[in-house]
Amino acid sequence: MDLIEYADSHCHLNYDGLNDKTTAVLSRMRESNVNQALNVCTTLEESEAVLGLAIKHDFLYASVGVHPDNDKNREPSIKDLVSRGAHKKIVAIGETGLDYFRLKGDLEWQRSRFRRHIRAARELNKPLIIHTRSAPEDTIRILSEENAKDVGGVMHCFTENLEVAKKSIDMNFLISISGIVTFKKAEQVQHVAKNVDLSDMMIETDSPFLAPVPFRGKTNEPAYVVHVAKKIADLKDVPVKQVADITTRNFKSFINIS
Repeated sequence: MDLIEYADSHCHLNYDGLNDKTTAVLSRMRESNVNQALNVCTTLEESEAVLGLAIKHDFLYASVGVHPDNDKNREPSIKDLVSRGAHKKIVAIGETGLDYFRLKGDLEWQRSRFRRHIRAARELNKPLIIHTRSAPEDTIRILSEENAKDVGGVMHCFTENLEVAKKSIDMNFLISISGIVTFKKAEQVQHVAKNVDLSDMMIETDSPFLAPVPFRGKTNEPAYVVHVAKKIADLKDVPVKQVADITTRNFKSFINIS
């Protein structure tokens, strides 16, 4: 039987729930043929630790960025992002974007932060990791205004509709599907997964969050990305190896490795 290789395009290995059992988590990841993963940064304060884990393990990669929900952490400048993002194991800028679901009020600071991330990514010529929730119009608008198409990236943990997915793809962004696709009531995500071409898709866990069925409600980890691939294969009526092969190839292209 041909070996099936997977890649987890988005996880948070330095978060509580995973950071106290790294050796076991990475062992289960490799045993499940998840051979690469992108460990995503969400604050400047954690950036050194996120990068350190990627340096320690050749199959892990890192990003640098400040999540749009983090309003009490150090505010990043373009210089902060560029200086940290220059390391060869930093393969993307983010997680960045807009979230109008969790935070309310005047969110101009969020939009300003988002623009700085895009400008840093363009200066470094590295792709973006985009978080967008309840803010599709402003997300697409700012990506367009800031010429994010020049570097592209990924719309992580995608939960918007197919129209937003197509607009994102037109700007050189991949659509990353998480364990949400396995949830019974996640009809919109399932519709997107079924109708977006695999050439425009990656898979992720967003661990330790959003564990897929049959682990829903438990701590998620990179090994479980296999279940995301299997659900997409079912929706598209294709072999799981096809999903794994294409999304892994997309991941390697995304992080610029052969």
